[in-house]
Formats: sequence, structure tokens, C-alpha cells
Amino acid sequence: MRQSSNPVFKDLNKEYGRYATFGGNAAGGAPQVGRAATGQYPQGQHPQAGQYPGQPAPEQYRAEPSGRAMTIDDIVTKTAMTLGVLTIAAVISFVLVNGNESLAMPLTFGGMIVGLGLSLFAIFTRRTDKPALVLAYAAAEGVFLGAISYLFANIAIGEGGPPGNTIIVQAVVGTFGVFFGMLVVYKTGAIRVTPKFTKMIVGALFGVLALMVVNLIASFFIDGGLGLRDGGPIAIIFSLVCIGLAAMSFLIDFDEADKLIRMGAPEKTAWSVSFGLTVTLVWLYLEILRLLSYFSSD
Repeated sequence: MRQSSNPVFKDLNKEYGRYATFGGNAAGGAPQVGRAATGQYPQGQHPQAGQYPGQPAPEQYRAEPSGRAMTIDDIVTKTAMTLGVLTIAAVISFVLVNGNESLAMPLTFGGMIVGLGLSLFAIFTRRTDKPALVLAYAAAEGVFLGAISYLFANIAIGEGGPPGNTIIVQAVVGTFGVFFGMLVVYKTGAIRVTPKFTKMIVGALFGVLALMVVNLIASFFIDGGLGLRDGGPIAIIFSLVCIGLAAMSFLIDFDEADKLIRMGAPEKTAWSVSFGLTVTLVWLYLEILRLLSYFSSD
């Protein structure tokens, strides 16, 4: 079974992958949620064996009997709520920094550290399906994005750049344009999410992450580091690669969400899906904003 490049979906795949053969086959037949809910399987077997009604499955393999299966509407609703909280926090953060630029750095680093801490806590404790935790992460990321967007739009591009907020609007439009564009690509099957495709994207993501770390360390000793973030030709190419990888990651995320629906994962899993999509959206927005700042600077 292929694994997602997104750590959120990777954990979900492990947790709910045991429901994959409920009422269907390996090719993705329609799940029979009733069997998943009752946990009825042959003597000595459990859902991972792909068997059907018989003796009760061990407790750790049973679905929640009082819940319902997740639907696409659940994902849309939870994602909209998460992005709504993020947007409100970002607007408030931007307005605060606009009124007092001394707040820019505290809000940027504060939001980034809190958001990173909450995301790591949610992932490693497998609590990405907790609404309070997901919305708290969204709020922290919103504070971070609002402050850093102001820095890019009004400070990084210099006095000779375009009107301050232009690149923010462009970055938002570009982010959602890529998101919906990749959704169309996924739905039409123009690019198939295969195990080979997933391995290529995951490998490339690790490579990009390694380059970011090396560039950060090098910047302590060499002005501009490896040149990956200095606005030059190499930086532009690197940002384009990151944007391309983020876009390809959406295909894997969509595929994982689709599989979870077919598996009959509980309704609360929609919060985990929205969390995973938000993580990718935040990264994509930052890369597009950074790229636009290169072209807009003096």
C-alpha cells in the first residue's frame, strides 16, 4: 500500500488501513460500513486479514459503533472551518503589524513556533482528529502568515516595489488556483497516483528539506548560504521546485482522503484530513509569496 508524503495522512493510512477490504476488494469496492461497525470477523482473524462476519474482532480493530462514516461533505466543511479560523487570525495579525511594525517579528516567530509545536504534538500523539487542536493550529498559523505576509509585502520588496498588499492577493489567488487546479487534475485522472509516483514525490520532498537545512546552516558562515533564498536565479528555481512539489503533494493528499472515505473511516477523521490539507496549503502559500517577492524587489 502506498504511503502519503504528508505525515498526517501517513498516520491515518496506518490507523484506518485495516478497514480497506470492508465489503469490497483491493481495487476499492464500496465499503460496507455496517460490518466495520460491528467488528464481526472469523475466529482468530481481524480486519487486516480481509475476512468477513464471524467472531468479534479484537477491540483495537473495531470501528466506533455509535459513529458514522466520513463523507466528502465532512471534509469540505471541516476544511472550510479550519481555513476560516486561519484567515481571521491572519487578518487580525496583519492589521496589528500594520499599525505597529515592532510586532512583526514577535508575531512571526511566535506564531511559527506555536504552530510548529502544535502540529508536531498532533502528529506524534495521533490527535489530528481533535477539533480544538486543529483549530488552535490554524489560529497560530494565521498569526504567523499575517505577520510574515506584511514583512514580505511591505519590507522585503523595498520602496520601489508594487503597492504593499499586491503580492499578498496574488499569492492567495495563486495558492487556491493551484489547489483547485490539482483537484481537477486528480478528478480527471490526468496524473495517476501510483506507488512509483508517491515514492518519487516523497524522495524529492526529503531532498528539498535536506537542502533547506544545509542552506540554513551555511547561512551562518556564508552570506546568503547556498543561494537558495537570496532572490537570485538559483533561489527562483528552488522556489519553483518547491511549488511544483507542493502541487504534486495535493494529488497524494486527495488520493489518501479518497481512500479513507472508501474505507469507511469515522466522521471525525475529516478533521485530520483538513489538518493535512492546511499544512500543504500553508507551505504552498509561503513559497508563492516568496517567489513573488523576488520578482517585486528592487
